[in-house]
Amino acid sequence: MKRLVLLGGLLGGLAGSLALAACVAEGPGPGPVPPGAPEGACGAPGLQGLVGQNRKVLNTMKFGQPVRIIEPDTAVTMDYIAERLNIELDEAGTITRVSCG
Repeated sequence: MKRLVLLGGLLGGLAGSLALAACVAEGPGPGPVPPGAPEGACGAPGLQGLVGQNRKVLNTMKFGQPVRIIEPDTAVTMDYIAERLNIELDEAGTITRVSCG
């Protein structure tokens, strides 16, 4: 009986871990903007013209803030840094989204 209880506890812990991992494993891209975070602090609103362009355009640009290039199937942290510029790409190397975070 003791082994059955121990096994049940291990399986319950494993199920809880998997459920938590499923909540954390969102698709690429930044999480929601935290309350009180300055919107556009990274300059993303002024860079929306990049959407639809090839990633090669980024080679000609210099940024004054941290930049995170997010390619398909790339794992990203869920921390929010208002000054960080996120540039998301699709499989063809086209810029699909420019945002802060």
